[in-house]
Amino acid sequence: MGGDLASILRDHGLQVTAQRLAVLRAVSKRPHGRAEDLAEDVRAEIGAISRQAVYDALAVLAEKGIIRRIQPAGSAALYEDRVGDNHHHLICRTCGRTVDVDCAVGRAPCLTAADAAGYRIDEAEVIFWGTCPECLASGRNTKAHWSHGDDAHTSQ
Repeated sequence: MGGDLASILRDHGLQVTAQRLAVLRAVSKRPHGRAEDLAEDVRAEIGAISRQAVYDALAVLAEKGIIRRIQPAGSAALYEDRVGDNHHHLICRTCGRTVDVDCAVGRAPCLTAADAAGYRIDEAEVIFWGTCPECLASGRNTKAHWSHGDDAHTSQ
């Protein structure tokens, strides 16, 4: 995340707090991080902070568009600071490793709804699922579905 973090918060109408700054730094250092892991990172930086305070900060930052919340089906929410562009995600079914994928190549998988049913659509989210190169190389069970804390490698 580029720029002065305090200015980013102020530009979005938010009060600058040590907690919010620490959460932003944690999200920047751990792309696609789970709230639980980000809370540990924030605690390591500023000391005592409740898990709820971290969840609250993540929610406000996501609501303001400073960070992005990704909600893979059946998994914990992930947070990243790559916002304002059109990118997707690729998640390993075995370990949960998550990587960014720039705009899909080829025929789009229904990114424009045939019938918006009166809605004003403002976002389409695409998550590709597969098996990462490390899990393929190690022969890990590619049929197992990753759940919350089982990631074997660092997210990119």
